[in-house]
Amino acid sequence: MAVGNPGGRRAELAELAGLAGLADERVDHRFKALPPDAEGLTVGELAAERRNLFTGGFTTPVLALSAESVEHNLALLETYAERHGLAFAPHGKTSMSPQLFARQLEYGAWGITAAVPHQARVYRAYGIQRIFLANEVVDAAALRWLAAELDAAPGFRCICYVDSVRGVQLMDQALRAASAARPLDVVVELGAGEGARTGARTAADCAAVADAVAATTTLRLVGVAGYEGEVPQADGDKVRAWVRELVALAADFDKAGRFAASSDIVISAGGSAWFDAVAEVFAEIPALSLPVLKLLRSGAYVSHDDGHYRHLTPFNRVPDEGALQPAFRLWAQVVSRPTPEQAFVNAGKRDAAYDLDLPEAQVVRDARTGEVRPAAGITVTGLSDQHGWVRTEPGADLEVGDWLGLGLSHPCTSFDKWQLIPLVEADGTVTDYIRTFF
Repeated sequence: MAVGNPGGRRAELAELAGLAGLADERVDHRFKALPPDAEGLTVGELAAERRNLFTGGFTTPVLALSAESVEHNLALLETYAERHGLAFAPHGKTSMSPQLFARQLEYGAWGITAAVPHQARVYRAYGIQRIFLANEVVDAAALRWLAAELDAAPGFRCICYVDSVRGVQLMDQALRAASAARPLDVVVELGAGEGARTGARTAADCAAVADAVAATTTLRLVGVAGYEGEVPQADGDKVRAWVRELVALAADFDKAGRFAASSDIVISAGGSAWFDAVAEVFAEIPALSLPVLKLLRSGAYVSHDDGHYRHLTPFNRVPDEGALQPAFRLWAQVVSRPTPEQAFVNAGKRDAAYDLDLPEAQVVRDARTGEVRPAAGITVTGLSDQHGWVRTEPGADLEVGDWLGLGLSHPCTSFDKWQLIPLVEADGTVTDYIRTFF
């Protein structure tokens, strides 16, 4: 992407040594849906067997991640960021998977975004060298840990939000108590408007926070940031107007010499719904006194989905730039067909994301023949803990034992229900297993 170089990225990937250890983990009862006869094998040994998802002994329900779609999505965002001169720190909270982090870095990511210190600890356990922590951290224990990480690893860079004078005071107090040798890089978070989420609400509030940072020796101001997804009643015009406020804040801070201690100026925004508007405005950033790191943080793209982000993705507005592919499919089995209008599958709230939309019935794999057909006339109407409620229209072809392939909405909630997810090729071959840490 626009920042960094392939050689540097390869060197960083080489440091993700913990990835090799994931293949040595033993398969056992902790991991849903894996073949019972694989008990005792390592994950690497099971992956080497290249079992078929449908005939290789997997139990239902089982969540599958499409190998081809993940690869497509990784390549698409790399191309998009390069085309628009952007750096990219995808939000790792989506997958919490070091294996996918490594792939994102391989596809040009500058670093990985975290929301809370625990996530950053996972990232560091697997050698992530650049972390954008998109929250103000006021937990003294977490700040002690972060200070120790920075002091122990000169090549590690962490950038953290600040959005209040009190928060700056607490951070400074904790870092001084930890005898931090290196200052922590911070960006002032600009709120997305009244009624939005975090962030200083006005330019004057932001300046007060910046002044508080300047009064410390433990923090170093390197930029500004925010999240346009929280703009009230967001539309393209409102989002672009807010991003222009963010850029103007950076320019004002630069003119006032607030970034004098930094080597670059970080301007960061860009969730999964409005990164096209962010890219448009970031292209207008004027020349500043230092190199500008234009940093996107979209995370949901890696798996995309069949619901929330299918409707919200910016690629709907810019189809010439490409299209993301949904990579998740949850396979559940029909366990009851009590009436011609109703069926029940063995996947429920413990298995499927349901916080934004119910799963979408997409295909049926016939238990008798193995044939896969569209799920015509079949609708998921509700979820219990371990059951999916299915309505069937007259003539719908569905019987006990059939496998129902479900599309899911909201990748973050899908990933966090599964600790080990089969990575599956189009013919059903499982080539790897994606470990998550939530």
